[in-house]
Amino acid sequence: MKLLIKNVAISCDEGKTKEHQNIEIINNKITGFPTNPVESIYDKVIFGKNCLALPGLVNTHTHVAMTLFRSYADDMELMDWLQNKIWPAEEHLDDDIVYWGSMLAFAEMIRGGTTSFCDMYMYMNACAKAALSCGIRGNIARGLAGISPNGKQALQENIELFKTWNGAGDGRIQVMLGPHAPYTCPPSYLKKVREIGEKYDIPVHIHLAETKTEVNNCIKEYGITPIQLMKDIGLFDIPTLAAHCVHITEQDIRIMAEKKVCIAHNPGSNLKLASGIAPVLAIRKAGITLGLGTDGASSNNKLDMFSEMRLAALIHKATSYLPKAVTAKEALNMATYEGAKCLGYSNLGKLKEGWLADIILVDRSGFHWKPNFNDISIAVYAANSQDVDTVIINGQPLMVHKEMLTIDVERLNYEVNRVVKKLYAFNR
Repeated sequence: MKLLIKNVAISCDEGKTKEHQNIEIINNKITGFPTNPVESIYDKVIFGKNCLALPGLVNTHTHVAMTLFRSYADDMELMDWLQNKIWPAEEHLDDDIVYWGSMLAFAEMIRGGTTSFCDMYMYMNACAKAALSCGIRGNIARGLAGISPNGKQALQENIELFKTWNGAGDGRIQVMLGPHAPYTCPPSYLKKVREIGEKYDIPVHIHLAETKTEVNNCIKEYGITPIQLMKDIGLFDIPTLAAHCVHITEQDIRIMAEKKVCIAHNPGSNLKLASGIAPVLAIRKAGITLGLGTDGASSNNKLDMFSEMRLAALIHKATSYLPKAVTAKEALNMATYEGAKCLGYSNLGKLKEGWLADIILVDRSGFHWKPNFNDISIAVYAANSQDVDTVIINGQPLMVHKEMLTIDVERLNYEVNRVVKKLYAFNR
């Protein structure tokens, strides 16, 4: 497809905005910014009047099918929430439920400007099918629990997931290994995960140092922090995306910087589950790649990356000296370019010629966009997911002027209502 986005504002790296620009896309890449394009040579022209073009937002840590647990269990600490509510409910999941729970998440993501996700859960073939169907970009991993009776089987499922889906959808779908956390995956199991990662060249996605209890229990059992344990096991010898990293030491940060571990920062989920606030300023100072994530919808209510950008900037203004805090530009960078690096991309997350064409158009006509002295400041501190007008992923329009093109919304609503009744039949 040859696509033109016409008459749109583009934010440049230096923070300035260029008005009345054009973006040319051929197949799945940005091919130029023509000044006087001839509309007739394009298969499709999208008009961007009053809109700001931004790279698509990247959600670096999700459990997408957990949209179906939204509002089911709130105002609880993490382990109480997991052990007494979520894990018992998850025993009733199946492919059908996960497919439509995933599709619900993808509809919410696309409507809110999220073009890439990184997921760890179960029934991941169903998740992959949903992603392939709707056109979103994503990294998927089979959630692994070494203490579970099916731990060995789950690891084999993750290998099969890689063989089946890695590179599918014109490269949109990538596969990772998904060991849940040190408290569900003992060292012997994590060593097996590392061996598989090395054999098949598969990166890892894992929860680390999310709560004080997790860290304290790890120190009590092994004499070292979860981060130090992962280093000793050798897990960090393969590319690793570590979710949360809230309770980490200076030594932990040095280890992750040395091993080039990427971090998925989830400020909304960490606040809601009372897990704490990650030391983002120290992480960034160490040069660690840091993306933003929402975690599951059930732990954060919304899969809204605009909210995560805002929290990422505001939290650290409240906990540090202002000149050292996260700026609006840095928060946007975490949600785009750095997030894409967390997913293994070096050509995604910026509006540059030759880069992958994941682009969103954000409507600036709302009252909250006025007065506008700085587009990036407004985008991070005032804009919201409802401002997203158009979404293009891998060069393909998935939503144009708020019309969803790849998801049948009416059917989605019907199917979600159906599988929710099926999922919660055990509660009656």
